[in-house]
Amino acid sequence: MTDDRMNEVTLRPMTREMCHRFYKDFQNDPAIGHYYVYVYSLETADRYFDDNSVPDRKLFAIMVDAQIVGECKLKNIDFEKRECSMGIHLQNDSVKGKGYGTQAERLILRYAFEVLGMDTVKADAALKNTRSQHVLEKVGFRYTHEDDTFKYYHYEKMIEVLK
Repeated sequence: MTDDRMNEVTLRPMTREMCHRFYKDFQNDPAIGHYYVYVYSLETADRYFDDNSVPDRKLFAIMVDAQIVGECKLKNIDFEKRECSMGIHLQNDSVKGKGYGTQAERLILRYAFEVLGMDTVKADAALKNTRSQHVLEKVGFRYTHEDDTFKYYHYEKMIEVLK
């Protein structure tokens, strides 16, 4: 799946091997603050892949050429309510600030609306993660509320009115 306007980034269904490639070089962003320190292990990456290979989730690798630079997923997919939640992680600082996250979010929204038939996609961002908040708002997510840890957003499918 590619964005016609920006062919640089593509989303590909995540495989176990891709998951390992991604998490071998993954680094927590110290500016955001995390509840744990991530350390790669075969078992952890396998468990993560298995946990995300369930019917109410779709996990994608964010690719630039043949390089995996991030992951993007839809979770809590509810076909009855026609809503889901989106999550995204870029691999490390070397791939941030280049527009990859923006392009990936636009692609995953298109997938959610056009392929899965969703009407609403929700997302959240840690309070300290102003970069992620900016990207969510840039692609069209609307801020709804916040708590002590996160800001919450939603994006509703636009319905074109035919005259």
